[in-house]
Amino acid sequence: MKRWVAAILGAASASAAHAEPATVQDYMNQPQVRADVRIAYGPAPAQVADLFLPKGKGPHPVVVLLHGGCYLAEYQGLAQTSGVAADLARRGYAVWNVDYRKLGEAGAGYPGTFLDVAEAVDRLRAEAPRYHLDLHRVVALGHSAGGHLALWAAARPRIPHASPLWRADPVAIRAVVSLGGIGDLEGQGEIFGGACGPDVIPRIIGAADRPRPYADTSPAALLPTGTRAVMISGEFDHVMPPYTGRKYVERLTAAGDAGEAVAIPGASHFDVVIPTTAAWRVVVGALAAEFDRIR
Repeated sequence: MKRWVAAILGAASASAAHAEPATVQDYMNQPQVRADVRIAYGPAPAQVADLFLPKGKGPHPVVVLLHGGCYLAEYQGLAQTSGVAADLARRGYAVWNVDYRKLGEAGAGYPGTFLDVAEAVDRLRAEAPRYHLDLHRVVALGHSAGGHLALWAAARPRIPHASPLWRADPVAIRAVVSLGGIGDLEGQGEIFGGACGPDVIPRIIGAADRPRPYADTSPAALLPTGTRAVMISGEFDHVMPPYTGRKYVERLTAAGDAGEAVAIPGASHFDVVIPTTAAWRVVVGALAAEFDRIR
């Protein structure tokens, strides 16, 4: 286990003894932080990304941040991740906090939600010169459903050309940090569905209308991607427990990719996306380690 993991997990374990795991209400009620700029990448209200910029001239390493919320509109998204986006910007990263159409909004599901993520990530090319973004150093950070979408975004070069999700020359994501995310929609979908509802994944991938709905939507079906993945889970994550991250890392390493699984003592599914928690310090350490790898 790497030194940063051991050191920060020790601190997280000590802090956990004095704090209750965060709840969904704690997550939803976080104060919102205004971004430096909001950019629309499409006409729908959810087709926007908030850009948080660090101090300095750049070029800035980029974190593509993808919120969770069971792919459901009721859980909002950008408001809940604005605090961690602002925290990362203070640490020297440009943060591209992406919203996308969620179930309950027109056009969500397959292919709309996936095309939103693809369009938002590739929009970085147009914005990079103006905001001094370093597109050679891009890491995706996703929570829950957003953890799946972060892994999927990194796997886009592997999407079959016949798929409506295929796009030529997608922006390269060099590493992924998935927080309580799901990488194997087929093998672990029932686990995710236990918290989010059994119909959520079938709806988001269009399972009722396609013969092979996982082939272009599940990161596990697109391995190997050549992208390193870190699967982080809270010890008490009820949505995607730590063993799911370990299982996914076993699968991706068997396919020839690199990755690791980290379980944070005392943390829930939501501690990892609240910037005042000890669990968030583990996430920050993971991101820093991945950026160090791609310098």
